[in-house]
Amino acid sequence: MNRLFGAKSTAPKPTLTSAISNVDTHVESLDVKLAKLNAELTTYQQRMAKMRDGPGKTAIKQKALKILQRRKMYEGQRDQLQQQSWNMEQAGMMQDNLKNVMTTVDAMKTTNKSLKQQYGKINIDKIEKMQDEMADLMDIGNDIQESISRSYDIPEDVDEAELDAELEALGEEAEFEGGEAQGMPSFMMDEVNGKAPEFIDEPPETGKVKEAAG
Repeated sequence: MNRLFGAKSTAPKPTLTSAISNVDTHVESLDVKLAKLNAELTTYQQRMAKMRDGPGKTAIKQKALKILQRRKMYEGQRDQLQQQSWNMEQAGMMQDNLKNVMTTVDAMKTTNKSLKQQYGKINIDKIEKMQDEMADLMDIGNDIQESISRSYDIPEDVDEAELDAELEALGEEAEFEGGEAQGMPSFMMDEVNGKAPEFIDEPPETGKVKEAAG
């Protein structure tokens, strides 16, 4: 009934890959036939080369000519099928390239949309203001570092002779100071305990202190 009323076939439609596979299968079968014909031609040629002219050689020659005709027919069919296969392969490559292009375009659209959403949240004015504040803070930090690292040199207008005289006066003052300090200069005594600093290795001699006190 379906054949009479032309019902639609439920068989799956052939794909480009399956069509190429079928054509390649036909080409392979033709190659097998051509190889067989070439072997027969070789045999006939060898037999004719050994025979003299006559009815026998003529009969073999006729057979060889028929094989040549069949070979040309098979070769023509093979060439057509190979061209068809090549055309379908080109169509498949174009289809694959188109799919890749569409995938790339879709990915670019998605990325573009995402970038717009992300950059839309960024305020350029705030970024520039933050950069200006950072630059000001860096300048302040540099000024602080320069101020802290400033050296306190002796003024150039100080007279060295005055420094020598002051040093000599300090030495004379240290000679007159004694007694409670046990003969040590006042500037070498511990201001809190009135004792010699801990870095003095040997204590002063007691006898000499008494002589100075008497």
